[in-house]
Amino acid sequence: MTRWEPDPLGAHWQQTTLDLGADDEGAVVATVVRAVPDGTAVADRPAVLYVHGFNDYFFQTHLGEALRAHGYELYALDLRKCGRSLRPWQTPHSCTDLLDYVPELTAAAALVRGELGHRRLVLMGHSTGGLLASLWAHSLRETDVLDALVLNSPWFDLNARWFQRVVATRVLDVAGPLDPKRVLADGPSEYSYRLHVAHGGVWDYDLTLKPPEGFPVRAGWLRAVRRGQARLARGLDIGVPVLVCSSASSGPNTAANPDLDRQDTILDVRQIATRSALLGPDVTLVRIPDGVHDLSLSAPAPRALYLETVTRWLEARVPGPEPGQADRAV
Repeated sequence: MTRWEPDPLGAHWQQTTLDLGADDEGAVVATVVRAVPDGTAVADRPAVLYVHGFNDYFFQTHLGEALRAHGYELYALDLRKCGRSLRPWQTPHSCTDLLDYVPELTAAAALVRGELGHRRLVLMGHSTGGLLASLWAHSLRETDVLDALVLNSPWFDLNARWFQRVVATRVLDVAGPLDPKRVLADGPSEYSYRLHVAHGGVWDYDLTLKPPEGFPVRAGWLRAVRRGQARLARGLDIGVPVLVCSSASSGPNTAANPDLDRQDTILDVRQIATRSALLGPDVTLVRIPDGVHDLSLSAPAPRALYLETVTRWLEARVPGPEPGQADRAV
């Protein structure tokens, strides 16, 4: 049986570590986080497996609360070298191929659907996690592992000028393997800075795991992302229903932007809309007015609209237990 330990999120949360062997930097782990079972038959509820983005980890307890209120059970995965899974000897968020993350996705899904007994599984991904989730869902199209895919501002293309998206990417594809840990970009993000309660925001999270200055963008990681985005651009065939949510508009990630708290200042929402059509035959795209990059961290009104959009869509496409069924004692 899996051993669950208390999680820093508080008394109502637990975590367990997935051993993933070792790579060139040493031992590698991932971490699964869940709400403490409340004495009801949680296996009767569909499970939602959440995957975070770059410079991120799971701390959005209100997302779990909203899902549980509608009959869904949230599990969150901190990927290798990210968040709770980062070890002192590792390069934060480092990878050279998005396939590197398949072992923890597979292990987490097996834990949720196997030992924990959930018969239905929804994959939810934010930003880079949304790209990763899309590619993994495509690879599972001939299996019954997933029942639906929910994407929160997925990173489907580089928000940059043509030269960087095309020419620089070709250079990176050749040079990246030669020096994968070369730093390509390193600097503060006004969006990330403004989220935290210490800087005027409303969210309190661990600044060592999600620092306002971010983690350096390295050549190997960006090459892996660009290759994943190129695969998506050729078209996927995800075999389950997909919900894609984004902000209604994008803007500059600067303190001078008066709409910093009402736009996606990380990604171009037009790119998200265009490439959503390439995911598969059953895709629903919803734009959230005044939403920020992580829609679940938006101001109260757009956040409520986002959560309502997700739960209503899930209830239509992956219904929860019948009334009263989820409350049976284990």
